[in-house]
Amino acid sequence: MTNLNEQELVAACVKGDGKAQKKLYEKYARTMFGICLRYSNTYDEAKDILQDGFIKVFTKMGQFGFQGSFEGWMKRIFVNTALEYYRSNKNHMYHDDVAAASNHVQQDDTIGNMSRKEILEIMQGMAPGYRNVLNLYIVEGYSHAEIAELLQINEGTSKSQLSRARVLLQQAIINKQKAGTNQ
Repeated sequence: MTNLNEQELVAACVKGDGKAQKKLYEKYARTMFGICLRYSNTYDEAKDILQDGFIKVFTKMGQFGFQGSFEGWMKRIFVNTALEYYRSNKNHMYHDDVAAASNHVQQDDTIGNMSRKEILEIMQGMAPGYRNVLNLYIVEGYSHAEIAELLQINEGTSKSQLSRARVLLQQAIINKQKAGTNQ
């Protein structure tokens, strides 16, 4: 079990080999958890999405035909699982009060001085609609048309959500920098 290549590992998982499933989980859990964190409000929500995502991966693994990257296939499942989680908990609103965020936020190199954790905390503070569009467009590389289909919104909404998310992110970064210099 120690020296299986990815194809052999997947084949063993499809056969229900628990050791292979554990090895696959250990190999990809950290990367997939990062995706879950980007789409969730809390650490616990991310853990739930991670668990649901791996259940889907193990359930659908027999459908993977090695036409592309296995990790890429898994990432798509985790993104879709996170979006399904969001849709099923639709008490979140897409439109948030952004009046406090200036439309003319100055570009700043502060983001280069921030840790991934700090950026993630800022993103988790955003309304889910903004955060999801920002993740899908910037991190995952989806087009506005694809985002509109995934989130069941129109393309214009996707574009405006991205624009507002960028403004909110920039404003939060600037506020964080100001708070850091006042200490």
